[in-house]
Amino acid sequence: MCIAVFLWRSHPLYPLLLLHNRDEYYSRPTEALAWWGSPRGRILGGRDVSAGGTWLACSRSGRMAFLTNVREVEMIPRARTRGDLPIQFLQSKKSPLEFALEAVEEAHQYNGYNLIVADFPSESMVYMTNRPKGDSNYVSEVSPGIHVLSNACLDSPWPKEQRLRDGFEELLDVYGDGEFPVKEMADRLMKNTIKDKDRSLLPGVYPPQLEYELSSVFVDTDFPLVQPEPSSIFLLGIQSEGMNFILFSCKRIPPGRGAHLHCP
Repeated sequence: MCIAVFLWRSHPLYPLLLLHNRDEYYSRPTEALAWWGSPRGRILGGRDVSAGGTWLACSRSGRMAFLTNVREVEMIPRARTRGDLPIQFLQSKKSPLEFALEAVEEAHQYNGYNLIVADFPSESMVYMTNRPKGDSNYVSEVSPGIHVLSNACLDSPWPKEQRLRDGFEELLDVYGDGEFPVKEMADRLMKNTIKDKDRSLLPGVYPPQLEYELSSVFVDTDFPLVQPEPSSIFLLGIQSEGMNFILFSCKRIPPGRGAHLHCP
């Protein structure tokens, strides 16, 4: 689960604009968006209490990392926690490409993941996965433009990824080179609960009913095999004056609670 859409180095006001939905099980405890880590390696992000990792975080030095899981049936029984990967990057001094090429050497120790790492001062962003498809590479530099990442490789043609991309492009056409109403964008794009009725378009990794329940951008289901927590929406905007990192908590009870932290 989880899905993200982001605009990279293609707008005069936003070197990066990222919208990220995180879906997780009710039983898995999570710490809210906050600063944490050692004094020299302070990290801003949410935190998985069970394994200690994170799915999206940034640092004061202008680095950012986020990941999604790859949808697969077979899992490694004693795999390393994928949430450690963003932390490792944020605490390192390696370039995104150097970090990704080194991380590939240990990729077999993790269950399937997609990882985006970026360094804003050097305008560098890299994508890596330990489940490449066909002739695709484990590591590749991310080109400027709009990208969508869910539970397959970057920019896969899954229907919900295409819906999210289309909606993002429509808003770009409306606001052009001006400032975006980012909270409204998050509300409109990331709370989309439309599911795919044509099940022949679904990935076909899980049983059909489960695939259907997970086919919306915003996952909110009581399907008994999953029971994921309704998506938490994270918005990260990078501008010349700093980073704006916003969390919209979308739990059923209480609704609308959020946190907004600015990282100068």
